[in-house]
Amino acid sequence: MFNFFDKLKSTVSKTAQALVGNVVDTISDEEEFSEFVLDDMEDLLISADLGVNYASELTDKLRKQTKIKPSQVKEFLQNEFLKTLEEAGESELNYKENELNIYFITGVNGAGKTTLIGKMAYMFKQKGKRVLIAAGDTFRAAAEEQVDIWSKRSGADIVRKDKAEPASVIYEAIQKAKNESYDVILVDTAGRLQNKFNLMEELTKIKMVINKNAQESLRESILVLDANTGQNGLQQAKVFKDCVDLTAVALTKLDGSAKGAIVLSIAKDLSLPVKLVGVGEKMEDLRFFNSRDFVKALFD
Repeated sequence: MFNFFDKLKSTVSKTAQALVGNVVDTISDEEEFSEFVLDDMEDLLISADLGVNYASELTDKLRKQTKIKPSQVKEFLQNEFLKTLEEAGESELNYKENELNIYFITGVNGAGKTTLIGKMAYMFKQKGKRVLIAAGDTFRAAAEEQVDIWSKRSGADIVRKDKAEPASVIYEAIQKAKNESYDVILVDTAGRLQNKFNLMEELTKIKMVINKNAQESLRESILVLDANTGQNGLQQAKVFKDCVDLTAVALTKLDGSAKGAIVLSIAKDLSLPVKLVGVGEKMEDLRFFNSRDFVKALFD
């Protein structure tokens, strides 16, 4: 049977080759960690989108020790990656039974934000929850239409007010959810990075509405990142972290990407845990992230 771990292994296979395979193949037959070997290793890690700082930190650890040999580089990397992911925080999605749960979803346009919302809605609906989508990206007609389609596909309800102030849509969604006993609100937001000031102002207003009307119900502020953006995704994450108090990352389009090492960069540089991963295009191809499974899939 093609189980989920097999699916995950297949999903991260390109990342595994770039991040682990290339390093192990190049380094493991060497007798010692010479400067030449360590420089080679650092270059390979950087080219696999691990990030300059993290790649340097790993090679510096090897430079300052004498016990680990190049033949043990695979085990060394496996332990370091797992430690990095676990130190970033708990990867389980926060949810409270018999209460309203609000998920504030942010990310640049094109990252797969609306698709993720649709898949999250479907996931909660499959568990018998009442789900309401707040269509907060009100000035992009395509976004409104897209989220409307996903709400129908997933069986979720929607609050949509084209061209309205995003904060007013969120306010209306919160009142509806409280009055009609919804379990989940999924808040869609704009993702325009071109004008950082406007984006920050808009997201701050939405956050204020949530804080004023349902602060105790906000479970996660999730940044959606396209795995193919690699280190550019890290820069996006920094902008959104400035805008809102992010608690988690959802990684989309991980299948077919060789840049899945962004998971580790975000954990290391921003101390943000990945909690959801998209492993395919189907409605059910959204999975909770598990650090041990992810690392095992990279090295298996």
